[in-house]
Amino acid sequence: SFKLMITDLHMLKNLYLIMLLLTCFSINVNAATDISAIDNSAIDNSATGKNLVLVTIDGLRWQELFSGANAALLNNKKFVREGHHLQERFWHDNEENRRQLLMPFFWNTVVKEGMVIGNRKIGSNMSIANQWHFSYPGYSEIFTGVVDHSINSNKKKLNPQISFLEWLNTKNEYQHKLAAFGSWDVFPYILHKERSKLYINAGFDSAEGYALSEQAKLLNNLQTEIPSPWHNVRLDSFTYRYAKDYLLTVKPKVMIIALGETDDFAHDGHYDSYLNSAHQTDKFIADLWHTLQTTPGYKDNTVLMITTDHGRGGNADDWQHHASKLAVQGYMKNLKAFPNGIVGSENIWFAAMGPGVIARGEIKTTQEVKQKQIAATALTLLGEDPKAFNPKAGSVIKEVF
Repeated sequence: SFKLMITDLHMLKNLYLIMLLLTCFSINVNAATDISAIDNSAIDNSATGKNLVLVTIDGLRWQELFSGANAALLNNKKFVREGHHLQERFWHDNEENRRQLLMPFFWNTVVKEGMVIGNRKIGSNMSIANQWHFSYPGYSEIFTGVVDHSINSNKKKLNPQISFLEWLNTKNEYQHKLAAFGSWDVFPYILHKERSKLYINAGFDSAEGYALSEQAKLLNNLQTEIPSPWHNVRLDSFTYRYAKDYLLTVKPKVMIIALGETDDFAHDGHYDSYLNSAHQTDKFIADLWHTLQTTPGYKDNTVLMITTDHGRGGNADDWQHHASKLAVQGYMKNLKAFPNGIVGSENIWFAAMGPGVIARGEIKTTQEVKQKQIAATALTLLGEDPKAFNPKAGSVIKEVF
């Protein structure tokens, strides 16, 4: 079964305890056919960044990102519990205002200073290339740039494909300067920790392997003391703050920060917590960007990319789920009530800003952009040749340049 979770409503309050404690204790975190080929050599690499941070927000729908809170779900007592005051916090009759209420930094800074695609309402189209519509295949597609049809579950299976980080790790200038932090405990397998030799902290891993700050030591203690609502996904506050501490202490050149709460709260049917988590994620990204722009070596020298691993259903009956028609016939057979799969769960989005990214805001695409193009885009923004990485990987996302 896919990322099963343990629902304990009282435990959800612990997220706010984490934030309060850490605020008080502040210490100075087989490739498919490519339909959007572009000549990478035509892209000017002179203004690219020397560092890159890729943030993934698990299962955050394009519908909320571009339109804000959904009225049908917001007013459904099945998905919104009393006392969350979501109407006051996240509702506005105007769509642009509504999406800014949910993710203010994303819309007021990321999109204005960079670009975003994925709003299918305006003809900005992006989707996954893999045939499954769930997490492991999605993350593998993001990091490796190819679709491997043998990756057909979320099980802890070592990825046979090489990620762009693993490839970078073969270069002297990147060794010991690459890191991945994730809330889900499967990332060491997706990025093949044993083979890639990457620094990976995921699931309920403690900080280790470098000179720990006092904050990292506190995080290690808090993570053992504060239970997660789920058995295989920790609360995102830990993931982000571990990543920020590593960023400030070790100074990596490339980092992945993979946040997971949005997907798990959605699976639990808690639209209130799903929105709250999306909003908190926006705060994490704002803090991340502020940290990058106030830290020597990162200021004006770092690219930020943000995306998701898959979409979700588009209405009250299926918004909690994601799976293809093929997936529900096998691995996702618990969703057999949806014989056609979860329609629309293939649709995703992508945003970027920083050196080399043209500030074009919300962009209409001329053709469907694919998830497998992210790896080549990341390498190009680093000034690297994606064809040297893997000639079968998807081409760059031309809308970025």
